[in-house]
Amino acid sequence: MSTENGGGDAPKKKTIEGIYQKKSQLEHILLRPDTYIGSVEFVQEQMWVYDKEKQMMIQREIKYVPGLYKIFDEILVNAADNKQRDPKMDTIKIDIDADNNTISVWNNGKGIPVAVHKEENMYVPTMIFGHLLTSSNYDDEEEKVTGGRNGYGAKLCNIFSHRFTVETASKEYKKSLKQTWGNNMGKASEPRIKEFSGDDFTKVTFSPDLKKFKMEKLDDDIVSLMSRRAYDVAASARGVKVFLNGQRIPVKAFKDYVDLYIKGKEDDNASPLKIAYESCGPRWEIAVTLSDRGFQQMSFVNSIATTKGGRHVDHVTDLIVKNLLETLKKRNKGGVPIKPFQIKNHLWIFINCLINNPTFDSQTKENMTLQAKSFGQKCTISEKFVTTVTKIGIVESVLSWAKFKADSQLQKLGPKSKQRKLSGIPKLEDANDAGTAKSITCTLILTEGDSAKSMAVSGIGALGRDKYGIFPLKGKILNVREATHKQILENAEINNLIKILGLQYKKKYETDDDMKTLRYGKVMIMTDQDQDGSHIKGLLINFIHHNWPTLLRRNFVEEFITPIVKVWKGNHKLSFYSLPEFEEWKKETENFHTYNVKYYKGLGTSSAKEAKEYFADMARHRIRFRYDGEQDDQNIIMAFSKKCVDQRKDWLTNHMDETKRRKEVGLGERFLYQKDTKAVSYSDFINVELVLFSNYDNVRSIPSMIDGFKPGQRKVIFTCFKRNDKKEVKVAQLAGSVAEHSAYHHGEASLMATIINLAQNFVGSNNINLLMPNGQFGTRAQGGKDSASPRYIFTKLSPLARFIFHKHDDALLKHEYDDNQKIEPVYYIPIIPMVLVNGADGIGTGWMTKIPNYSPREIIDNLYRMIEGGEPKPMTPFYKNFVGSIEKCGEYRYVISGEISIIGPDKVEITELPVGCWTQTYKETVLEPMLNGSEKTPALITDFKEYHTDTDVKFIVTLSRDKLQELEREGLHKAFKIQTTTSITSMCAFDEAQCLQKYDSVLQIMRGFYKVRLDTYHRRKDYLEGILKAEASKLSNQARFIIEKCDGDLVIENKKKKDMIAELVRRNYDSDPVVAWKLAQNREEVLEEVADGENGDEPASASAIEKENFDYLLGMTMWSLTKERKDELLKQRDTKIGELQRLQAKTPMGLWKEDLDALLAELNRVEEKERKDEEKPKAGAKKTAAKPLYKVENSRRILPLIDSDLKKRIEKADIVSKDKKDGVKKAPRVKKEKIEIKEEKDEFDMLVESNAKSLEDRLGTSPDKIDKKKKKGGGKQTTLPFKPIEKKKKKKSRGSDESDESDPDIDFDTLSPPPAPRTPRRAAAAKKKYNLDSEDEKSSDVDLLSDDEEKKPVSAPSSAPSAQSASGRGHDSDSEDDFKIDKKNQPPKPSSEELFDSLVGNTPVKSSGDRVASSSDDSPIVKHIAKKKTSGGKKKENGGPKGVKRTVKRMNSSDEDEDDIYEARGKKKVKKSESFDDSIVEDSPPPRKPGGRARKAVSYAMDSDDSD
Repeated sequence: MSTENGGGDAPKKKTIEGIYQKKSQLEHILLRPDTYIGSVEFVQEQMWVYDKEKQMMIQREIKYVPGLYKIFDEILVNAADNKQRDPKMDTIKIDIDADNNTISVWNNGKGIPVAVHKEENMYVPTMIFGHLLTSSNYDDEEEKVTGGRNGYGAKLCNIFSHRFTVETASKEYKKSLKQTWGNNMGKASEPRIKEFSGDDFTKVTFSPDLKKFKMEKLDDDIVSLMSRRAYDVAASARGVKVFLNGQRIPVKAFKDYVDLYIKGKEDDNASPLKIAYESCGPRWEIAVTLSDRGFQQMSFVNSIATTKGGRHVDHVTDLIVKNLLETLKKRNKGGVPIKPFQIKNHLWIFINCLINNPTFDSQTKENMTLQAKSFGQKCTISEKFVTTVTKIGIVESVLSWAKFKADSQLQKLGPKSKQRKLSGIPKLEDANDAGTAKSITCTLILTEGDSAKSMAVSGIGALGRDKYGIFPLKGKILNVREATHKQILENAEINNLIKILGLQYKKKYETDDDMKTLRYGKVMIMTDQDQDGSHIKGLLINFIHHNWPTLLRRNFVEEFITPIVKVWKGNHKLSFYSLPEFEEWKKETENFHTYNVKYYKGLGTSSAKEAKEYFADMARHRIRFRYDGEQDDQNIIMAFSKKCVDQRKDWLTNHMDETKRRKEVGLGERFLYQKDTKAVSYSDFINVELVLFSNYDNVRSIPSMIDGFKPGQRKVIFTCFKRNDKKEVKVAQLAGSVAEHSAYHHGEASLMATIINLAQNFVGSNNINLLMPNGQFGTRAQGGKDSASPRYIFTKLSPLARFIFHKHDDALLKHEYDDNQKIEPVYYIPIIPMVLVNGADGIGTGWMTKIPNYSPREIIDNLYRMIEGGEPKPMTPFYKNFVGSIEKCGEYRYVISGEISIIGPDKVEITELPVGCWTQTYKETVLEPMLNGSEKTPALITDFKEYHTDTDVKFIVTLSRDKLQELEREGLHKAFKIQTTTSITSMCAFDEAQCLQKYDSVLQIMRGFYKVRLDTYHRRKDYLEGILKAEASKLSNQARFIIEKCDGDLVIENKKKKDMIAELVRRNYDSDPVVAWKLAQNREEVLEEVADGENGDEPASASAIEKENFDYLLGMTMWSLTKERKDELLKQRDTKIGELQRLQAKTPMGLWKEDLDALLAELNRVEEKERKDEEKPKAGAKKTAAKPLYKVENSRRILPLIDSDLKKRIEKADIVSKDKKDGVKKAPRVKKEKIEIKEEKDEFDMLVESNAKSLEDRLGTSPDKIDKKKKKGGGKQTTLPFKPIEKKKKKKSRGSDESDESDPDIDFDTLSPPPAPRTPRRAAAAKKKYNLDSEDEKSSDVDLLSDDEEKKPVSAPSSAPSAQSASGRGHDSDSEDDFKIDKKNQPPKPSSEELFDSLVGNTPVKSSGDRVASSSDDSPIVKHIAKKKTSGGKKKENGGPKGVKRTVKRMNSSDEDEDDIYEARGKKKVKKSESFDDSIVEDSPPPRKPGGRARKAVSYAMDSDDSD
């Protein structure tokens, strides 16, 4: 037993030697092949293979052994690598004989040196194919773009073959070699050496050891995979013909290869896939198409197929994705946020690249791991390529995916099934039957706010809670049509609505069964009866129409209307559901003023009792929305889509025209809800009710042409006139008063801002401020934003206000009413057009306005002319206290220039900025960047100092003399950005009929105003005559009454009122003449005033007021019976009659002239007082004044000039404006860049905003286009400086100032700084180029060209100014223009001495110009040349001395490693080595320059052998 046991235990126990073993490298490779060549087991994978029948690449499931594929690949990549060592190589032949299990790869590149390696004492081919860890690629200092790396490659193929033959021939050594190995590199034949004189070649033939790969033969799958690699090499090795089994592969370029993949494939629209291809220099070729299976890539690094990608793929993909992301952001406004990886999932990328010394994550080389910074040359893609990529369907595919994702996210919002009870929705009062089988009969009432909900809760008490649910909305819901996906997802209101109603996104509710899936069968909207209420209804209809249009067709939406006005008298009650209906009733009712009236603007006004009454009479209050066909859909879209700006503009214009027409024919406004209305169509709702909201938006934002006020401003002035304060009042206090007197419905903060704006008087604000600024109301430093808090500042009416808005006009004004309260007039009628005096701007719905300020004195002069029958003169914008210049340029534009002077050889003084350019903003946005410079632009000035006051501007700027001269040539106004433009192309205002009009000129506004104002003077004269007569009559009646009473003829004591009135009528006393006359003028207004005046008493009837109103006699006090009182009354009567006679003698025009004279006198008085007030502190300060900063005689004002470029652009813009005016349409073009002139709000923007429809038409001829043409014409640049220099000879430096306004834009693209950075980059790229193909030549051409460009300015000495400006960021002058200007502004002819002086004076400028030019332009050229030389050197060096030296070292080290493996066989191979001693490289490390021939030999040996 024991022996048995002992025998049994013996095999279990291993010896130390058995456990710890040492293997030779060859044994290790055979034992653990997966470490070196990947798995030797069959794997099943989706792989791209070549299908012979279809002649294309197909992806299919194949079974193959990765190890076998890898050893074939190593030999193939070695052959392809040879192209990098020998650019003349042009053929690779691959033969795969599956039946005989042989594979051969032949190339005609430079052969391997058939020479003996001195150290190893063997032939180089023997060494590199038969000995492990031998390679020419070990020198990592040398930049190589071969596939080989580690020294295994071909040897692994040898080891896994039972036969491996190498044949090579070298013309250089005039020998050929053939050697065969067998038995997995276990034995080798002697190398056969022959004399040779043909062309170089290398051929490797091998028979894989199939047993090692568990295979019996080369099956179809592995052969098709190997065939694909033949196609890969044909694509990746540029300029190499590849033959497979004797047939040439039909792939001449990388693009042909890509076509093999996408052949027959289609995108979602069934159209063939398109490719975007670009050759990005000699090292990169990329192609992109659309992928429908997630991210796909096919990439090659130095001909190695990196099937798993790597950093080169990430590098290119990131570039493409980054560019696509920009396009997608623009196209995907409001969609799901798109992330880079989501774009990547739609890309199929093909890459062929050459990379310096690539690294991989394994010997199988499927994933390239080298970092992008070490590539040697990164891939750069052009704009053109990016544009092509955006057009091949990728963008559309990503967007449709994003839409699908958005839809799926939205679908998650809705409930999966109908829910009985909802939780988590605050303030919802759910109907008891909601979510049950009876849910289709339920109605959800949506109310405007919580107070309306309370009213609805009170009301449904009358109907029960089973069928009605209530949910309050917080103000206005989102306009989902224009909302982003994120906004919709995060909008709690919309999400709650969807949950409550049980709606599901994308579901079509077309049948009753579909409707039964909802929790409510109807939605009823219950809002206030004002414009905002209408807007909420519209937004809700828009929400449902946008997502579920079918619901609107199934009468899903209703509204609940409540009375807007109730009137009652005793038990007689009437309700009105729209104001026009109430107005009609007033006209038809004789004694309407005897009724009690109550306005119900908000739902909260109704009591709980009234709410129950409303709901009890549901038939009257429920209005159904009716769908009347496609027109309804179009109207809803028109009202709420951003794309329909033009239609909305037309819609509003039509509404205003219709309102005007109805007024003219005496009809009231249109209204929807009449006594018997049960349903309204969506179109009617939009065209009659919703239009009022949009129109109101314009009314709030755009002023009236008559008084120049927006409603808020009018309310302020109305309140000030009504209060008639003699003392100043706090702004905050006045704001409260305005809200009280004029029913202001918006926030008080905006009202206080309006008051402050009306009082401001700094430059650029008001020409005539109607309120007094007592306190800090803001200054020009920050454009009024620096005003103090409204709690601390005071104001009152300006003394000018009542001269402009004459008190005699008050009675002629038509007033607005709010809640039966008489508030501000529809518009005031000033004696001059205030809209021109103080200007206006504002943006409404579909309209905007921008009207500059004009001089009140010029306006008054023009009005005098018009009164006298003359024509008004054209006017130029004018801003009070502005000391710059405003010049007309073109028909519709003005150029506004600040003031700048040269006060020393290196100093300029800026004393005025353009209108609307505030001091603080100018400092921060212009001077500070000029002082500090930026990455792109150098600093232009060295210092600036500030000496401003609250009213004046004063910057003193220091800069170098050269820079000053250069900027002066360029134009100081332009350089310091103190020139802007303004336009009169968007002058819109409401006319007297309250219709929005666009005015083409200031004189058109003047004529419109003149007509209205003159008509008002006629009415004023008639009114005053009438009222004076009535007052005289009243006084006469009163005097007669006193006389008759005193004489005892008239007895009124102890009589009934009725008898007393009858007695007065019998004696022919007039019923109150003033009231009777006013009744004749405006019956309705007088009756309402009488009704308001009756304190609780029953108001008298209209006829009684008209015929029996003797209160003015019977209401006199006892004191009135005195003789004095009688005499006084008679005196007053005579005065009135005198006034009347004087008035009758005047004409309406005479009245107007009187008013204008009075205004002008007061204006002069007020402005004189302002001047004196300003001078007082200055007089006191004179004693302690600081020394002047410079001598005035040394300063030189720079005349502002409009350069030719700006003129041309303005002319173009004028043509656009005229075309628009005449209705001429241009082909739309895309706007590329903004106009360069600095502007407050550019005139071209104004054009666009004023009529969005013609935005593209406008831009078709916009100045931008002209700009671009100019910029392209860089060739003209070199000629520009000649004339200015000639001019300088003629004239002293003043002339150079005037030529400042040179052509600013021409030069930007041709300045020298931009090319400078570009060129070195190219040179650097050239440095590392390996493929000396045509691309290389191109890039060097570009370098030369840029050199040329830079030499141009230097070439002629007379072009100094050009060079100077190039050195900074200045621009060249437009010579012709400057020359003309010179002539115009020439001073008296200089004497010969002066002429000589001026010539002498110019020489320094010229020489300094030359100096600057040489420094800025020459140096880059020198750099370029230097770099080119080095790059050339590098190219030659590609197997040069340095490399050789390193190679030697590397071999020495590899030597020792392999000694023990090859000891046995080494002896055999030494035989023939002696004869080649001279061709082997010396091995001593120190010498830096080994022989040229030796260098070549080693270089080739290394290059050719290694596939890794």
